[in-house]
Amino acid sequence: MLKLLVLTTAFALCLSHPLDEISKTNGTAQDVIDLSQYSSEIYGKPDEKETGKVVEEYTEDSGVNPEELGSYVEGDILFTEQRTGRNGLAKQTARWPNGIVPFVIEGNFNNRDMGIIEEAVMEYHRKTCIRFVPRSSETDYISLVSGRSGCWSAVGRTGGRQEVNLQSPGCLTKVGTAIHELMHALGFLHEQNRHERDDYVTVQFQNIQPSAVGNFDKASAASTIDFGVPYDYGSVMHYSGSAFSTNGRPTIIARQGNANMGQRDGFSPRDLQKVNSMYNCNRNSAGIEGNGVVPQQPHGQAGGRPNLFLSFLGGLANGLGIKDEESVDNNKV
Repeated sequence: MLKLLVLTTAFALCLSHPLDEISKTNGTAQDVIDLSQYSSEIYGKPDEKETGKVVEEYTEDSGVNPEELGSYVEGDILFTEQRTGRNGLAKQTARWPNGIVPFVIEGNFNNRDMGIIEEAVMEYHRKTCIRFVPRSSETDYISLVSGRSGCWSAVGRTGGRQEVNLQSPGCLTKVGTAIHELMHALGFLHEQNRHERDDYVTVQFQNIQPSAVGNFDKASAASTIDFGVPYDYGSVMHYSGSAFSTNGRPTIIARQGNANMGQRDGFSPRDLQKVNSMYNCNRNSAGIEGNGVVPQQPHGQAGGRPNLFLSFLGGLANGLGIKDEESVDNNKV
């Protein structure tokens, strides 16, 4: 049985500014995430029919990652129509101020699922200055949900409530998938779509599903920032070598050695460089070491076990009901 600790601390953060005021409130253009490379296809509805079915059948022996099974842009990028309510394509989202991300749990996750999610959060807390904190009254926050629609997230802070969907068990088979979707929510794109990727990989377009060819479009150099970090075959944001294959043959071949692409065990060293650079971790967190890694600390402290995460599950911020059973259902208030 999972025993959850309820703490008596809540957080109130000032994140309620509208996205069209980003440049005024955050102070620099660096806080803006450019989405101009995408078409209106990034907007849509969760796909419970096709994507939900294939992710439901996913196993570790599938040869690809579960987020590569989606019908969404690049497999797992989705801005839900009901969330945005916009008549046109938003060209920008934003970073999370000071790396602080308020969250709620509204999915139906069992104990094993919660262990994977907790470990993903712990990795951020141990190794970066990103802090996931229970939402109290913040306007902008992420909601972790478990719809039968695969693994998906928007990119960056969109304003208001935004969902990160982790269908169970497929999307919670490995901790890296949860880390991957949270990376999207923080503002990161897929590694193999970098503008210079052709220097590092060869995309085998003849092996790609016709409907998924657009998933391999390259970003423009003008719309993306690499923070001076070289291309990373080992990134948790890189597709596997057979992603979206129509015939079982490779869709991506490394040009430099026998690279292991598509790992979902956790952050690569270069992933951490990018996160800590985007969010100025060396500047913003006194606990960050020179290599950009937060030293491990005793449980309950900044780099240790995220007791705040567990406290939220006890219904601290929003009075959510928790069952001390195998299934933790946060949809029932």
